[in-house]
Amino acid sequence: MNWQTINWRWVWLVVATFLAGVLNAVAGGGSFLSFPALLSMKILPVQANTTNTVAIWPGQLTSVAAYWPDVRKNARAAVLMGLAGLIGGTAGSVVLLNTPQTTFLHLVPWLLLVAASIFAVSGPVSRRLERLKRARRERAAAGQAREARPHHMALFLSAVVVSFYVGYFGAGAGFVFMTLLGLYGFEDIHVINALKVVANLLANGIAFVIFIVDGQVVWRYCVAAMIAAGIGGYVSASMAKRVPQPVLRALVVVIGLGMAAWFFWRNH
Repeated sequence: MNWQTINWRWVWLVVATFLAGVLNAVAGGGSFLSFPALLSMKILPVQANTTNTVAIWPGQLTSVAAYWPDVRKNARAAVLMGLAGLIGGTAGSVVLLNTPQTTFLHLVPWLLLVAASIFAVSGPVSRRLERLKRARRERAAAGQAREARPHHMALFLSAVVVSFYVGYFGAGAGFVFMTLLGLYGFEDIHVINALKVVANLLANGIAFVIFIVDGQVVWRYCVAAMIAAGIGGYVSASMAKRVPQPVLRALVVVIGLGMAAWFFWRNH
């Protein structure tokens, strides 16, 4: 084999998007790898982001089936979260397409830093929310307080803002959705995950359509990334069982911060 004839950018694209599929399935944060890999293919920054969105979106469809019973049981909240996803995702994707390439490239390290920071605080915030939920249930059981009812309109408006970020960039948004749902009164983790999936799927889905219609997807890279990410997600089940979630989240944070630092250095 002539090693000099190998296009190492293609090798990195396949490996990085495969690993992104694994991370998205077990912890989230796959875009920390797939987006820089697409950008390394020498395509424009906005096109790298839109291609990444289209490549990873089909892998999110399978999660809907798993949570469908919980979606049906919470139809009103699911409709609100889905509508928020459509509105926010549309706005975010349109703003992205109207962002100059150089401006977006200079925003990339900040976006990666924000997303990595979201993952970094996800563990402590999740534990804090769990303590608040236990305290709330204990007070309700003792007759000292009524069970909290979700504030649907406030949640809807907050979800629109998060969905805007999803349409624009999106890394780490799943945890933000879960945090919002916990803060606004939802306690069942299965319901929280189901509503998160609905909002994230539709916010990314409308961006998926807009990016394709606008001709912003580089298909020769998108198809390769989509296949590699799909395979990564499929084979991730055994890893999810063997590797503790805190370890996976720490790995995502390290990758995210490393990529942010690299882009800060590159843009300097």
